[in-house]
Amino acid sequence: MEPNQETGEGRAPLRPPPSVEPANDLPGRHALVALNAERRLARATVCRLATEPGWHLEPLPRSAGARAERSHHLGVPVVQLERAHRAARDPSRAERELERAEDRGALLLTRAEAAYPRPLLDLELPPPVLYLEGSPEVLDRRPAAAVVGSRRCGTYGRQAAEHFAHALAAAGVPVVSGFAKGVDAAAHRAALGAAGGRTVAVLGCGLDSPYPKSHRELRREILGGGALLSEFPWGQEPRPWSFPVRNRVIAALADLTLVVQATHRSGSLITAHHALELGREVFAVPGSVFDRGSQGTHALLRDGAGTAARPRDLLESLGFGGVRPPPGKQAALPCLDSGPPPESPPPAGSAGALLDHLPPGRGLSAEELAAATGQAVDRVLGKLLELELSGFLRRLPGPVYLRGGP
Repeated sequence: MEPNQETGEGRAPLRPPPSVEPANDLPGRHALVALNAERRLARATVCRLATEPGWHLEPLPRSAGARAERSHHLGVPVVQLERAHRAARDPSRAERELERAEDRGALLLTRAEAAYPRPLLDLELPPPVLYLEGSPEVLDRRPAAAVVGSRRCGTYGRQAAEHFAHALAAAGVPVVSGFAKGVDAAAHRAALGAAGGRTVAVLGCGLDSPYPKSHRELRREILGGGALLSEFPWGQEPRPWSFPVRNRVIAALADLTLVVQATHRSGSLITAHHALELGREVFAVPGSVFDRGSQGTHALLRDGAGTAARPRDLLESLGFGGVRPPPGKQAALPCLDSGPPPESPPPAGSAGALLDHLPPGRGLSAEELAAATGQAVDRVLGKLLELELSGFLRRLPGPVYLRGGP
């Protein structure tokens, strides 16, 4: 029976890898899957609680005061914590998600599995669950490179993406990108066009979402020579907030990130920021000084990113040819080392207003920020989680919150 790559019909289901005992009372496989599948939980809440030991093992305190105290300690709003408790302790929720994966021939990897990609654990808030279709082994291939850029790239941007992605894949380097139109699609196709080329597409929606609709054929091609990956549950539609969340996974999976073409507000700069926070290298392709679509890449180059003039520049940095830059060479680009680059989109709405009240270099508690902004502490905690997941701030013991990444 010929497999249907869209539905998974006719394919033998991929079996879950052996589980490992979660360390420090962290949630196990079923609890993580159930937590991740709860649609009423903010993504930041899910990622935060997946890193916290013991929170799911005992019932919540009965008194409102004790619940508020635990909520504050975990950095999660009370309402979200209550929903998370109900989800994590409901085995049927996880079973439904796992059954859908088996029906599609997909694989679910949680942090409780030894097969979970180790590079993602370098993230402050790694995805609790990964949904995968295609070849799991491509995630283990090292080194890997991300090729990202504008959805509205011109001919030059598309040709540059194809040029670099094809050369990387031909050398045995998996190419990671975001499955978007423009540079991402060009990079995926060029990687698959190389002999033995492999690519990983990281989605900003659930694996069952047909987004973008124009990429149906590209989806089939990737399943034949790589993997489709998402941290979002079945049924999750693409949202504006889901793409910056996806970008941190692209950066973490790759040893090097190449930005091909990007405006001064491109999401690709967020990917570059996450890569630098993780100690990964960042390269950029120079463009025309008259091209507004290259303003973001030129800002990266101005501030110390490596210049990608030829594929050999990237391959040497990845260890091919015996040339490798000194450790930490790019660990502190001036515009990026203290938080998201000025060229990247600032957070909008109340999250942005909250960030404005956080002085650079000084940590504040949720209570202090609530007093400064006139918002309820519970609402402030939710916005702080969003900002933390997007890389705009980090959470320190106390807890207090500080601008920028580690």
